[in-house]
Parts: sequence; C-alpha cells; structure tokens
Amino acid sequence: MIDVLVPTRDRPHALAMTLSGLAAQSLPDFRVVIADQSDTPVAADPLVATAIRLVEHSGRPVSLERNLPRRGLAQQRAFLLSRAERKRALFLDDDVWLEPSALGVLTDALATLDCGFVGFAVQGLSYLGDRRPHEQIYEEWTGEVRPERVRRGTPAWDRHRLHNAANLTHLAERVGDGRAWQPYKIAWIGGCVFYDREKLAECGGFDFWTEVPPVHSGEDVVAELRVMERYGAAGLLPSRAYHLELPTTVPVRDAECYDYVIEGG
Repeated sequence: MIDVLVPTRDRPHALAMTLSGLAAQSLPDFRVVIADQSDTPVAADPLVATAIRLVEHSGRPVSLERNLPRRGLAQQRAFLLSRAERKRALFLDDDVWLEPSALGVLTDALATLDCGFVGFAVQGLSYLGDRRPHEQIYEEWTGEVRPERVRRGTPAWDRHRLHNAANLTHLAERVGDGRAWQPYKIAWIGGCVFYDREKLAECGGFDFWTEVPPVHSGEDVVAELRVMERYGAAGLLPSRAYHLELPTTVPVRDAECYDYVIEGG
C-alpha cells in the first residue's frame, strides 16, 4: 500500500544508509522509487548497489530512475509523485535513517487520524547535549486532527523551532507516556513525510515547480501547508527518524517557494 519516494543527488553513501534502514523495516509491503540527479549515477556506487539488493532481497521492489536536467527540488518531488502508484506515499530524504518500526507506526497513525499527512521530524543526535526548552513549543492533538491554516508571522509558524537539533529526543524524554505515537501540531515537517497520496495530489502536489526559480528551497513547506489547510496534519512523537547531518545540497536559499507560491498566490 506504500510508495517510498527518495530524491537523491551526489550523496551515495548517505543514500546507502537510508536504504539500509528501509531494508530493515518490519512492515513488509512497500515499494521504493529513487529519483537520481547525481553527476555520476548512484547505481555505480558499490554501497548503493548493495543496499538496493538488500531492499529487494527483503521482498520490496526498487525502481531507480534518472531525472535530468535538474530543475529544482520541487520538480524532483513532482517527478517522484508522478511515479507513485499506491495509496500512501512517504517522501524520505536521502540523508535520513529510520528505525525498523517507523513505517508501521506511520501507517497506523495515518489510518487512525485520517488526515492529509503525518511525519517524523528528523533528530540530530550530535545535539543531545544541547537542550533548548525555549524552542519546545509542543501542542498535542486531542480528539480528531483538524485542518489548520499556517502562515508566516502567526504563532503556529513558530512551531517549526520544535524540530531543531535534538529537541524531539529531549521532548520525548519529558512528555512521553509509553504510547507508540502521540500526534502533535506542526508548522511543517522536513525529511520524512507520509501522505495520503490522493489528498496530496488533490492539493496540487508539487506542480508549482514551474512557478519558482530553478534554484529554490522550501518546496516541502508549500505542499504541506496546502494539504494541512484542507485536511489537517500531525507530527508524531517519539520520532523514529534520524538526520545523518551532512552538508545541505542546497546551499543557496535566496528563493523560498513560500514567497512565490503562498505569498505570491
């Protein structure tokens, strides 16, 4: 029932680690689609090739496709979404490792909450010694998850600071009560977002890529805000996603998709 959609560019060793996490998932039925924009095709890297074999050996098919020329992250995600066939779609960045239970928890949470998407914000374990209680703006969802309109400059926008550093790790220690997952209110989630695919497509997906400059950032924010406004969404605590803490592949962030699509629209 699930397509795992992985965009990648010039990070073969990180991709191999991401795929190793997928190979170890306890949930049996999913397919992996990788969109590769690397200068040298990732399939040529022995670690990636082995990791793909591991995923396939565990019974999950893998489709590896080249997506060139590069036309920005929004186009890369739109390309992946066009290849999705199943009811649920997990957008998983190529520098994120998932605990073995992650896909099962995401599936259970989305089915239970019946909203547009759920997700795990990624944790940076190098920050375990950096406690930031002032950033832990935590509001748990009680009852059903409802649509929300989140915009820059509103209190809801400030929730994004909760996903900095190792805040979620520290928060889980403080408020965790033994449940497999707790839903909470978000501004947006980066790195590991599990959509109802039809709801994402109904809200336009990432088709706005033609409206933004080729070098841009924040494409995931725009898609999530649109889905959240119509169907609602939730982050899940404790997070089961870990950031590999590599340098970004988008060092130039002068063009935010929010400014072109949300404000401009």
